[in-house]
Amino acid sequence: MYAPEKILDNKYFESIVDTNDEWIVSRTGIRERRMMENGATSDMAVKAIEDLLATTKVDPKDIDVIIVATVTPDMFFPATACLVQEKIGATKAWGFDLSAACSGFLFALQTGASLVETGKYKKVIVVGSDKMTAITDYTDRNNCILFGDAASAVLLEPTEDFRYGIKDSLLYIDGAGKDSLNMKGGGSLNPPSHETVDKKMHYIYQDGKAVFKVAVKGMADISYEIMQKNNLKGEDVAYLVPHQANLRIIDATAQRMGISKEKVMVNIDRYGNTTAATIPLCLTEYYRAGKVKKGDNLILAAFGAGYTWGSIYLTWSMD
Repeated sequence: MYAPEKILDNKYFESIVDTNDEWIVSRTGIRERRMMENGATSDMAVKAIEDLLATTKVDPKDIDVIIVATVTPDMFFPATACLVQEKIGATKAWGFDLSAACSGFLFALQTGASLVETGKYKKVIVVGSDKMTAITDYTDRNNCILFGDAASAVLLEPTEDFRYGIKDSLLYIDGAGKDSLNMKGGGSLNPPSHETVDKKMHYIYQDGKAVFKVAVKGMADISYEIMQKNNLKGEDVAYLVPHQANLRIIDATAQRMGISKEKVMVNIDRYGNTTAATIPLCLTEYYRAGKVKKGDNLILAAFGAGYTWGSIYLTWSMD
């Protein structure tokens, strides 16, 4: 994982917009978030992957595929995966970027797992990396408090012990959500111009109330659905690993699943919403703290722009 050193706490936002620490914490659960001042999404992804390779003792030349989940690519093209591949020296790897907003890591994880399951690929890296501060309007008091920068990566490998690994996934999209959460400028629909810049179309737009309403139901329902499909009860789940967008959404999801708060991975208070990086950030921190054990059943869940949402059920395989 990688999180930039610069911290933006709630007091910072008190100084630039009409808000306060109590209002932010009570509505979101966020106390601080990180900002990358110099560098791009690929630089954060590289730092996270280098941390991963040091942990797993894997040579970059042995990597087969790199999938970068992001909505803040360095450039439209080449893909951020190409930039990452060169920077880490993964000379035999191919890869691509995947755009599914806050569900990006889940979509990329299932895609990577499917590649491994073909039998052709032995080492697939999936990295969620987003420099959200690059597309955040710091005069928008409702949105600017939410987002931070970070990256986190996982290594997927085949297993012969089917008690462990990714067991199931449920993934959905619904383009009806396109008007509630988007970035209108910069693409072929609204190419960059003085008008798009003046209208702030290159920043995140979000109808907070509309998104909150569907996200609460979507993330809670999909988590419950995957438990029902796999005959899991609350006591069978070691952790819910939710996308870190809003603490109230996370609490509602845990309640729907019938699990206690102690079984929910949370770090939104320290990082805010880092989009595709939130779920692997939680996995990395909790694993390194000794809180995740081999054989633990985990339910990963997310909801994002698109709309996109989904859940993955896996059994942890590392000691």
